[in-house]
Amino acid sequence: MSINSKSLRGLAIAAFVAVLAVAGVVPNAVASAQPESIEEVLRAMQGERRAVTRENQEREERFRREQATQEAELNRLRREVTAAEQEATRLENLRDQLDRDLEELRATLSERQGEFGELFGVARAAAADLNENLTDSLISTQLTGRGEDLSRMAQSGSLPTIEELEYLWFTMLQEASEQAKVVRYDAPVIRGDNQSATESVVRVGPFTAFTERGFLVPREGTLRYLVRQPGGGAVRAARDVYNFQGAGVARGLIDPSLGQLLGMVVETPNLQERIAQGRGIGYAIIIVAAFGILLALFRWLMLTITSMRVRAQMRSSTPSQGNPLGRIMMAYEENRKEDLETLQMRLDDAVLQELPRLESGLNIVKVLAAVAPLMGLLGTVIGMIVTFQAITLFGTGDPKLMAGGISQALVTTVLGLIAAIPLLLLHAFASGTARRLGQVLEQQSISLVAEPDADQR
Repeated sequence: MSINSKSLRGLAIAAFVAVLAVAGVVPNAVASAQPESIEEVLRAMQGERRAVTRENQEREERFRREQATQEAELNRLRREVTAAEQEATRLENLRDQLDRDLEELRATLSERQGEFGELFGVARAAAADLNENLTDSLISTQLTGRGEDLSRMAQSGSLPTIEELEYLWFTMLQEASEQAKVVRYDAPVIRGDNQSATESVVRVGPFTAFTERGFLVPREGTLRYLVRQPGGGAVRAARDVYNFQGAGVARGLIDPSLGQLLGMVVETPNLQERIAQGRGIGYAIIIVAAFGILLALFRWLMLTITSMRVRAQMRSSTPSQGNPLGRIMMAYEENRKEDLETLQMRLDDAVLQELPRLESGLNIVKVLAAVAPLMGLLGTVIGMIVTFQAITLFGTGDPKLMAGGISQALVTTVLGLIAAIPLLLLHAFASGTARRLGQVLEQQSISLVAEPDADQR
């Protein structure tokens, strides 16, 4: 097959353009235009080169402009840093100068103050002490807000003014004068349910404050009722002073310790709390003591009634079934026809039958009187064991940790002795009454046997 020269030229041009397009020299437009001749390809390449050259020149110009802008900005920042460093140096020099001036002024002030510096220090210390005293003072519950100016004066680093010194002097005189007054005023009072209410309060100097319901103690500038009021008629005396209206003198109680003794009343356990310190052993001793005392009193009462009936029977010749002597006399009436020896044995048997009735229950009281102190001793040993366990675990640094065991030991010992003493006394009284009755019955039985012999003689 023959190929002409024109076709060969076209194939060569197409292959050359394809190579240039692959190499990236000819733009897409030229590659896609399918130029017809090499001249067209050259012209396209030259146009593209000129375009690329213009673009590069524009980019270079842009870079130069940006570089100039950045250099200008850098120069500006350097000037600012230099100015800031100069300002910092100036301020540092100014601070040093001001420190030197301040030291000179302080030296001048100290020189000019002289002894007044110590005087003002004493004034500030006096203001701090007075403010501390006013915080827990009963008078402050009536005259409130006195401590604010004193607190500022005590904490101030400057010299106190004449007004502050005068206020300090006035507050001291006011506190001293109020200590000699008995005043009635209205103040907020916190009750037992932690609710605050305004009540009429009577204040006796700085010592005691109370209402008609009981004594008050200051807590953080507020009056509060004692959790437990003191006994011994103290509340009644306070009520008499509270309701006193006439002239003369009203007798009452004050706390010279400024509330410390009244506060100790709350800490002192009452009888119920003391018993609770004995725990289980303590309650067991109380049960034993109560049972023994009731039994001893019952037997003593019965023996007393029986003794009265026996004395009444001794004055009567008619035997009665309701008393031991009457029953012995009835036994005598039933066996009086027997011989003397048999009659004596019958009467002795009747007396022996009456003696257990008279002594019934007394042995139980005697046993309980012996058991009660032994139970107290048991509680003592248990309490000491608890104490030594606390010492082993926590050491001896805090005595309160050992107080529970020691309280149990002492309380159970006391309860055991308290239970044993009345039980022994009641047993002695009851057994003595029973022995006397037994002796009376024996004497009367002997006299009954002796009467027929006297009649026979």
